[in-house]
Amino acid sequence: MHSGGIGGMILTAFLRTLFFYFFLLLMMRIMGKREIGGLAPIDLAVTIIIAELAAIPIANPDLPILVGAVPIVTIVLLAIGLSGLSLRSHRWRSIIDGRPNILVQNGQFVPKEMKKVRYTINDVLEQLRRKGHPHVADVEIAVLETDGNLSVIPRSQARPIQPKDLGINTGYEGLPLTIINDGLVEYAHLAQCNLDMTWLQGELAKRGIKDPKEVFSAILDTKGNLFVQRKEDTHWYLQS
Repeated sequence: MHSGGIGGMILTAFLRTLFFYFFLLLMMRIMGKREIGGLAPIDLAVTIIIAELAAIPIANPDLPILVGAVPIVTIVLLAIGLSGLSLRSHRWRSIIDGRPNILVQNGQFVPKEMKKVRYTINDVLEQLRRKGHPHVADVEIAVLETDGNLSVIPRSQARPIQPKDLGINTGYEGLPLTIINDGLVEYAHLAQCNLDMTWLQGELAKRGIKDPKEVFSAILDTKGNLFVQRKEDTHWYLQS
């Protein structure tokens, strides 16, 4: 194949990529947020097209690699460019990603916004139940975000009681660390806690365990409590 033929194929692939990118982005916007489920339209379009473009040169070894690489690079540059426009322009951000829609306000549905995103009452109630709010009257505001997720802010009277509401001061909790994972000791986590194998073996011995391989999981919280579960055992052993 002569160079002109290869150049023509690359140019054709480039132009087709531009067309299908914006065509697919438009289709995602038309379909609405409920079909997106967690991804913004631009992200979903990029994901779908790149996956398809990567499969073309793999499935067709006779095609030059550039025919597959050029469209992928084009998509990535387009995504970066459009993201930059979104950061600089509120209007572009609305065009590309859409706008949030308020579906519930002051404990009542907002039919106009629900109609825009093609959400029925049952759809909204289902989403509210998933967020732990079975009664729409308990919701101050529910917003359908641009990625299709529903953000729910309950009324102050329906919110769970927080320690600060009772004037209780709480200490730092942090994240527990896994010390043993399916019989394997996480030495880096031990060192992070300024602990060693001598300490660990002592803690296991208190629970009648001779070898870390007998342990399915051992987790240490920030208060120094070690939770241990033996293999083939459904019980947790706690000892400070």
